Amino acid sequence: MLEAGRITSIWRYPVKSMAGERVASAEVSALGLHADRTWAVRDVEHDTTTGAKKLPGLLWCTARYAQTPAADAGPGHAPEVLIGFPDGREFSSSDPGVHRALSDYVDRDVELRALPPISERHQYRTPMATKTDLRVVFGLEDDEPLPDLSMFPIRKLAEITRYATPVGSYVDAYPVHILTAQSLAAMAAMAPDSEFDERRFRPTLVVDSPATSEHPEWDWCGGVLHGPHADLQPLIPTIRCVMPSHEQPQLKRDREITRAIAAHSRRCLGVYGNVVKPGRIAEGDVLTLEPPARPVTESGAVKVKRALMRAVAAAIPNGRN
Repeated sequence: MLEAGRITSIWRYPVKSMAGERVASAEVSALGLHADRTWAVRDVEHDTTTGAKKLPGLLWCTARYAQTPAADAGPGHAPEVLIGFPDGREFSSSDPGVHRALSDYVDRDVELRALPPISERHQYRTPMATKTDLRVVFGLEDDEPLPDLSMFPIRKLAEITRYATPVGSYVDAYPVHILTAQSLAAMAAMAPDSEFDERRFRPTLVVDSPATSEHPEWDWCGGVLHGPHADLQPLIPTIRCVMPSHEQPQLKRDREITRAIAAHSRRCLGVYGNVVKPGRIAEGDVLTLEPPARPVTESGAVKVKRALMRAVAAAIPNGRN
């Protein structure tokens, strides 16, 4: 076992795309951090879950639970949440007026929606994204190529194409997002005029690693991080969308954030992962690494998948300009 690092912060997001709250400790399970993202904003016209990738103003809203979330908080059991707007108003999720307040704020017909039960899979569905949609999500110009998504397993790609979020969760792709202080420092060195604040990247947890590599968490992929009471499995690098560059409280809009990550970090920062042993994590916990069984190489299967991804990308409709 190798020391991977020490947890320096843990973040919970009661409402998808709204400001997170730092917690000293939390339970984790197969669905991720307890009571994370039990609410989201739904686009009424398109009948799909949406967020700050398309409605960046949501990043200026705060969200806090009215009471400590119960043990059963999760799909079908969303605790009451209090939404704060930049003008100081606050609405409870139990107030019917919250939907109109959100719609007026983002200038679009939206609703606040609780995390549906896992059995109601249809509520997680989304229309197929167009190339125009993807360019908006990743902040790309018309002449820039679409990002390479071949790091995702085929099954996960199929899931996030068919559903707005994984069934049972309002996360984008995986239950856990791990970021190291070293990755943030490496990117800050590449763009010294930009502020690579961890809040921009909405991690589940931040780890301070003793490793000397620029992105220690990438070396963890395929291994297992053992904590005192819970185990996590980093899987793939986290591909970054345009969200980190958006303006939010105490952080100015900065397109150089996205450009630097694209130019120097393969458009990735941090890693996605699963929880393989449920339990409790806390700030200060030391994580040890059970390394991957073997290094990941560009196998024939990976090359075939890349070719398949290029074919899929070519088949995506262009959408409206």
